[in-house]
Amino acid sequence: MTDCILVTGGAGFIGSNFVIEWFAQGGGPLVNLDKLTYAGNLENLASIESNPAYTFVRGDICDAELVGRLFEEHHPRAIVHFAAESHVDRSILGPEAFLKTNIDGTFTLLQAARAYYGTLQGEDKSRFRFLHVSTDEVYGTLGPDDPAFHEETPYSPNSPYAASKASSDHLVRAWVHTYGLPAVITNCSNNYGPFQFPEKLIPLMISNALQGKPLPVYGDGQQIRDWLYVRDHCRAIMTVLEKGTIGECYNVGGNNQRANIDVVNALCSLLDELVPDSANRPHAQLITYVKDRPGHDRRYAIDARKIQRELNWFPEESFETGFRKTVEWYLANAEWVEHVTSGAYQQWMTSNYSDRTTVAAGGAR
Repeated sequence: MTDCILVTGGAGFIGSNFVIEWFAQGGGPLVNLDKLTYAGNLENLASIESNPAYTFVRGDICDAELVGRLFEEHHPRAIVHFAAESHVDRSILGPEAFLKTNIDGTFTLLQAARAYYGTLQGEDKSRFRFLHVSTDEVYGTLGPDDPAFHEETPYSPNSPYAASKASSDHLVRAWVHTYGLPAVITNCSNNYGPFQFPEKLIPLMISNALQGKPLPVYGDGQQIRDWLYVRDHCRAIMTVLEKGTIGECYNVGGNNQRANIDVVNALCSLLDELVPDSANRPHAQLITYVKDRPGHDRRYAIDARKIQRELNWFPEESFETGFRKTVEWYLANAEWVEHVTSGAYQQWMTSNYSDRTTVAAGGAR
């Protein structure tokens, strides 16, 4: 076995940050399998695309033949499974894609990993891992005084997206207990940071504010989320991959509970400071309350004491430091935002790559 790891969804928001951090930390060879849907962007990985240890493969995790071939060709020592449809609003409008990717795709990966694991022997077998990256949304919603989600909190998903992720979590657990697959699960809180597609709260609000567009806030804006800087999350995944116990799940949170409206107000204040010549100052005047979405969970909060206690992982960024870094990144990368929101990137991909193209290091852009 090589030191290669296979990452799914490595061109997406969290996945691309993980790939960059992996190489920054001196990680070994990495194969990135990504379908390149609207949220997958190889421009995120421009800084490492010439690394000879990096290989990109365009493909679908539901393609059993392709997935099986990747195991045979690259002999990975671990799978880090990010690939997922992840936007709640989109899952409400079109749940089928979420069931296909998040459930069927995870099943396909598990079957391929199980078959591959059965061929391994000795040290190769003992160190193989399947790490499934999931979400706190599988737990449902919390009341204002409820304790934070912990690893034993019963699942109670409320959106098609959350239900599809809960289903994939259960599949992974079943493959551990029924087939002995050495898998672990992480459930994270809301991520923010560089390369997040501008449909999520923070990058959407930045983009709209800079253009003088309304900043739409659902309902009364008092929905509470626990915010986790994406690079902290990536370090947590690496820690679980190295030290996590087979069959266990680990909650990963930033210990930063904030109401949505407070996040938006903080963003407006920061933009007032960082873009003093903006014609839209004060940016808070752009806040507009809109009808709440169906089934909107009121509060999420993560109890991350298990990963802290057992694996000695702690977030390095506070909300204030990570938030400033995030806003500064989007201000410095306006061209990236314009490119992904205009559709130019997807048009470029369509004209340059077929559905099943393998791109070696140096040619993935």
